[in-house]
Amino acid sequence: MPETRKQYAEHLDEIRADVIKLAARTCEQIGAATQALLDGDLGVVDQIYATHEEIKALDVEIEHRAYQLFALQHPLASDLRTLLAVLRILHEIELTAGLMKNVARQTRRIYPRELPPRVRGIIERMGAQASVQMHLAIDAFADGDAAVASALPDMDDVMDDLQKELFRAIFASGATDETALQMAVQMAFIGRDYERAADHAVTIGRWVDFMVTGRLPGEAANDRNLD
Repeated sequence: MPETRKQYAEHLDEIRADVIKLAARTCEQIGAATQALLDGDLGVVDQIYATHEEIKALDVEIEHRAYQLFALQHPLASDLRTLLAVLRILHEIELTAGLMKNVARQTRRIYPRELPPRVRGIIERMGAQASVQMHLAIDAFADGDAAVASALPDMDDVMDDLQKELFRAIFASGATDETALQMAVQMAFIGRDYERAADHAVTIGRWVDFMVTGRLPGEAANDRNLD
């Protein structure tokens, strides 16, 4: 292997490894945001805000290195797909981290009110589901596993059902006073944040499928719709 090609491969491997590390930190944010919400822990909320800034900075740094490989090297088809997937996956990771910052912000807004037991249980499950889907999406990226990636859309049905269950619990509370109504609105926003986080994991899976097979995300989705 020519030296320039060897260096290129090493740089690409480093970028892949850093994307995986960044995604792991985002998964930690999902768990932290969920726990902060359930416990009403504003100290953890502050940590989420600080970590979010670090994630954004690292996202930009990795993205710039990927663009440098585009500009200074001549990627082969498979490497080109990997770089394109990296750029798209970085975008999904950053959006997911932003959603967990939103959850942290909502935690501040409802503090010190406690969550109703039924809502608390649903939120806990939504946080766990979002974390599982993100972990699997990144495992698929790390292993180049299109089969795992293709399982994510079906897993997302679980999150959709949880969001519906959350809305039913909110409406069943029969909130009438202003404070209770504000709580209901905040919980609806939080449920939407978890649902969107799970959607981002699905999108990562579609870009993994593209990286491995060369099928564009839209093409992969259409193939599943025909099954």
